[in-house]
Amino acid sequence: MFIRRRTMLRNEREINDVNREKMEAVFHQCDMGKKGYLSREDLKIAVVMLFGYKPSKSETNILMENGSSKGGSGVPLEQFMSLMVRKMSAEDPYEKTRQIFTAFDVHCHGFLKLEDFKSAFKRVAPRLPERTVLEAFRSPLPDILPPLTECGSKWTEKGKNDILRKKRWKTESSP
Repeated sequence: MFIRRRTMLRNEREINDVNREKMEAVFHQCDMGKKGYLSREDLKIAVVMLFGYKPSKSETNILMENGSSKGGSGVPLEQFMSLMVRKMSAEDPYEKTRQIFTAFDVHCHGFLKLEDFKSAFKRVAPRLPERTVLEAFRSPLPDILPPLTECGSKWTEKGKNDILRKKRWKTESSP
C-alpha cells in the first residue's frame, strides 16, 4: 500500500501556476539580448536557476535537440516550457529530502540521533534557538515520506530493520 501511494503521488504530480510563472520568468531573465530563444549557454543558466545544478554536455545536447525547431539556433519559450515541465514532473519529489537526511546522518546509521540533528543545525542555522531544533526533532514525520535509510549512494535495509526492531522492542517491553 505504501509503495502504491508513493507511486501515485509521483505520477500525479503536476506543475502548478507558480512553477510555470517561475519557468517563464527564468526564460526571460536568461534570454540575453531578448532574442526570443535561449542559446546553449542561456539554457545551461536556466537549468541552474530552476534545478540548482549545471547540466552535463550530453543533457544540454538533448535539451537543445528536443527544444529547438528545425534550423533554429535556440530554444523558444514554448519549447522551453514544455521541456522544463517534463523535467520538473519527472523529478523525484523526495530527492532533496534524501540529500538533507544523508547530510544529517553523518554516521550512516539510517536514522538520526538528537546529537546529529543539533550538530547539523548548528552548522546550517547557528542562530536558531535550541528549543526550535528540539521541537523539529520531536515532531512526527508525515507518513507519505519514503524511508530515509540512505547512506552515501546505497540504500540499506539495515537502518530500516534496526528502527523497526527498536520500535517492536519498546512496545513489547512497555508495561
